[in-house]
Amino acid sequence: MDNRIEMDRIYAIDCIDGMKKLPAESVDLVVTSPPYDDIRDYRGYSFDFESIAFELFRVMKKGGIVVWVVGDRIRNGNKTLTSFNHALHFQGVGFNVHDVMIYQKKNTPFMRSNAYTNAFEFMFVFSKGKPRIFNPLKTKTKRNGLELLPFNKKSDGVNKKALGELKMEKTLTNIWPYAVGLGGSTTDRIAFKHPAIFPEKLAEDHILSWSNPGDVVLDPMCGSGTTCKMALINNRRYIGFDVSTEYCEIAEERLRQSLTDSVAS
Repeated sequence: MDNRIEMDRIYAIDCIDGMKKLPAESVDLVVTSPPYDDIRDYRGYSFDFESIAFELFRVMKKGGIVVWVVGDRIRNGNKTLTSFNHALHFQGVGFNVHDVMIYQKKNTPFMRSNAYTNAFEFMFVFSKGKPRIFNPLKTKTKRNGLELLPFNKKSDGVNKKALGELKMEKTLTNIWPYAVGLGGSTTDRIAFKHPAIFPEKLAEDHILSWSNPGDVVLDPMCGSGTTCKMALINNRRYIGFDVSTEYCEIAEERLRQSLTDSVAS
């Protein structure tokens, strides 16, 4: 393979080598989940986190966003806090920690005998300076119209109220719930040949939030290709890197099927 990285392709390559082939400030958005804490078997892949973070900062455009989906392993009853270490390192590299969001799993099967069932991962939203794009996702409000609304609450705790308007829609909170598993994460059965996928809707929601049509979306550890698939469906350019040829073949098959489905419809 030559030194050129073309758009709308999946590359079987270590993501550090792949990103080094990209020009500086050429990517609008990254949505990815790293192989943290050896929770899954990734066929011997060595996760050089510090080098990945450095290259991500280099290739991101000013105002670009990195969505980093990560959790923590429990070792001998002790949480690793890998997620927080990652966030602090990204901050040290030069990113702003724009938001700390929660990916809530509606139907997680993993239970502990002496603690509450863990049902979330973090979605760190890192920005290279002030975010260039924010297209807030909305939800309908239960009440709307004119109403007495509290304002200027001070230390005495007294609510002062004035007539104001409740909108018909409001911006979502930063806790996003998704069903997982077949039919939740995706209906693509082939995707589950990868040991760890995240929901298509999760990737799509971030793509819609932090990019516009025609923008470049990168997944440096693309696995089964979820981010690339949702970028394609939503008219974004995409680039996917993964060190596993097997996983790249899964991703490419999902993208081919998505194109076939779009033509058929």
